[in-house]
Amino acid sequence: MHETLGDYSKIIPVKATVEILETDNQDIILINGNPWIMLIDDIPFLTLKGALEVEITSQYVVVDMGAVKFMTKGADVMSPGIVKTDPNIREGDFVIIVDETHHKPLAIGRSLISGEEMTRNTEGKAVKNLHYIGDEIWNLEI
Repeated sequence: MHETLGDYSKIIPVKATVEILETDNQDIILINGNPWIMLIDDIPFLTLKGALEVEITSQYVVVDMGAVKFMTKGADVMSPGIVKTDPNIREGDFVIIVDETHHKPLAIGRSLISGEEMTRNTEGKAVKNLHYIGDEIWNLEI
């Protein structure tokens, strides 16, 4: 399993209990009972709880504080609310959406355009929201 998790295998503590929870949407990898990694189209990416365990240095989209209330309700990310991105983001990449003040993870999404286009565009959707604070993955208890 460590080979398929790539860099995410590094966040799994030694002697941790690792389980896979199969769901109708995406499978979830539980680390000591906590949902830290999800498999989207069989590609691993952090959940919000997993993102809280690491320093976010890539694949990030920073939104202004006005966008926060929409993110926590599952809204997609619109370009006008984006203040900064990882410029290496390409269309189709998974990204972590964070707020501009505290840089706390708000949502996980799939980019609809490149990181550069996100900050340049003045209208339109930039990221499809896949997982957000308060959804069933966030509230998952085992």
